[in-house]
Parts: sequence; structure tokens; C-alpha cells
Amino acid sequence: MRPTNPGNGKRRHHSIAGRLAWAAISATIASVPAVHADETKPFRLCADPTNLPFSSDNPAQPGFYVEIGQALAQALGQPITYDWYKSYFGKRTVRVTLLGKQCDAMIGLPRSEDFMGPAVIFSDTIAKEGYALVAAKGQAIGGVDDLRGKRVAVQYASTPQNLLATRDDIRKVTVLSPEEAMQALDQGRADVAFIWGPVAGWLNMTAYNDRYQIRLTEGEGLSWDAAIGFAKGSTELRDRVDAILPTLRTTIAALAVKYGLPAGQSIRFGSAEAVAAGTTTGAGPGAAVGQVANVVATETKGDAAAPSAETARAGKEIFNGTCAHCHGPDAIQSERKIDLRLLRHRYGDDMRDTFLKTVHDGRPAKGMPAWKEVFTDNQFDSIYSFLLTVQVESND
Repeated sequence: MRPTNPGNGKRRHHSIAGRLAWAAISATIASVPAVHADETKPFRLCADPTNLPFSSDNPAQPGFYVEIGQALAQALGQPITYDWYKSYFGKRTVRVTLLGKQCDAMIGLPRSEDFMGPAVIFSDTIAKEGYALVAAKGQAIGGVDDLRGKRVAVQYASTPQNLLATRDDIRKVTVLSPEEAMQALDQGRADVAFIWGPVAGWLNMTAYNDRYQIRLTEGEGLSWDAAIGFAKGSTELRDRVDAILPTLRTTIAALAVKYGLPAGQSIRFGSAEAVAAGTTTGAGPGAAVGQVANVVATETKGDAAAPSAETARAGKEIFNGTCAHCHGPDAIQSERKIDLRLLRHRYGDDMRDTFLKTVHDGRPAKGMPAWKEVFTDNQFDSIYSFLLTVQVESND
């Protein structure tokens, strides 16, 4: 008889032991509750790193939006991460970050289908934000009539500047930022500031020891419902956030107080015609200054080198997403120095060369950044094509 190989018995023993060990491990794994996939991945938030009171990459002072995001992530049972990107690029910021799938949500977008819909979908409203009238406490500010004879600080190219442009009985003090407007108040160079409310509230709290009263305004182009934006494919996440938001109302209200966001009853501004006539009464907001001027701007002369409608539309979208912050929506601007509808009048045959040099290199001394690293030559051409469609003769 052939002797038994002792090694075969040893291998059989190890095989049985291995199966028993694996069975024990499997039983242990089965006894552990399953973790939901969404609880293991982060809630990725788009945010500006230097935009207080809304957002900051400083953990000691993260900002209104970032703290809302942190509360949402906690309620969702997910860790939070951030995609920091400057917000002054407007809609380009949204395209690069949110629509570029670098993050899951962006807090503070205007809740309107006109804002990049349907590519962007929105949560329920989280806050009401807008421009505000800032004045010394005790000063009566109940509407535009109370501004008669006063020096009012307005930011360059802002809605308040456009809104008050026709009021000769109100002296406008033009500034370049809300910070400069508050300084004008503090130094006695202005009696009232008509500026972005959240920033005014933040500065009043942090730099001016709550010295001023702040009255929010309401009307076309003056106030918006702020919401959380998601890419259109994120309906499930949006719905989960909407289900959570009612439970965070107290938290959001406390954060608004923490970051100085103004509250209280708003002053409603009426139509452009009513404001020009010196009254804020009326049934509703009516036609905004920009809407009225837009009709005039489209009544332009034909151009032998008129751009294609498609190119001009593409340029208009880029312009309104990036340039409108200073030069007005659809290039509607009451400040002649930056009214881009007068480019042909100013530069004639040199219009195109001047445009390209300015957008490529910027004018830093005048607050105009260089855009050559942001847009392609084709995009510059489309913006120029759009501007050709809005050129008007001087009204001097």
C-alpha cells in the first residue's frame, strides 16, 4: 500500500479552517448595519473664499452661506468640503464650479428661472436680500421723497445709481464700493447710503458699532429671494435639502443676526416713472429703469457689418454673466463714462481696436480687470458683436 502523504492532510486541515474563519467574518459583516452611500461621500459646497458676510475660507469666520451649508451637511449626515472660487465672475463662476460638477450646491443664487434656467434648479427661498438705505439713527427714511435735498452715496453702476439718475433734487455721491459709501457717511460726505444691504449690515456691525439704521428696499432690481442652486440633474439632492430647510429656519435666522444681515419691513419703490415723479406709491413695482431703457437701446441703426444673431446672443449671455455688474444688464447704463452703448460715438473706426485692447489688458487704475486669461478670442468677438447691436448716437 502507498504510504499517505502527510502534507495532503495538512492542506485539508488549513482549507477547513479557512472556510470556518471566512464564515465567521461574513457573519460579523452581516451583523453591521449598512451605511447609506450618501453618508460616506461629502456634501461639496461652492463658495467664494473672500466674500463676507456670505462666505470665507477662514474657519473662525466662515460666513452666512458657509454656515448654512455646514448645517445642511450635518442634517444630511455627510461631511462637508468646499470648492473655493471667486464670485465676481458672475455666471461664469456657476458654470465652472456647479455646472462643471466640481461641487453639489451653491448657496445664495437668485431664485428665478431667468437665472441660468433650466441648467440650474433651486431650493426653496432661504433669505430675502437686496439694497438698503443706510442713515444715522433717528433720521426719517421712509421712501425716496425723504431723500430730497440729501447727499446719497450710490455705488458706481449699481441699480440705485440708475434709479436715482433722473432725480435732480437728490445729490448723488458716487462711490466704488459699499465700504466707501459707509466711509462717506462716517466722514460726513453723505447723508444717506443706498447700497447692498447685507454688506451694509455687516460693516455697520463690525466697523461702526451699530451706529446706523438700515432700511431694506424692495422693487424691480432692488431685492431678490436667495436660494440654493443645484445642477439640473440633482433633483433628488434638491428635494432632500428642501425637506430639511424647514427644520433650519431658526438656525438660519440666528445666522442672519450673527452676520448683521438687515431685517424688518422693506421700503417699496414704485415704477421708474413714479420714482422720477417723486412718489413711491402704486399698485406694484411697474417697469424698471433698465426695462424702459432696454426698449430704447434696441432701436438702433443698421450696421453694414452687423453680426449674426447667434453670435450676438452668445456675446450677450457672456456680457450679462460677467460685465453687467459694472456696465449694466444688456449694457444699459446711466453713467456715461462706462456706457458701452457709446463706443462707436467715442472711438469711431477705432472702436474694435480699443475694445480688444481694453478687455485684454484691462484698465486697473479705473477698476477694470484684464480678461485675457478668462475668455478666448472667439468669446471676445461674440461680446463685441453683441455691443454692436446696442450702439446709439450721443444724446448730447
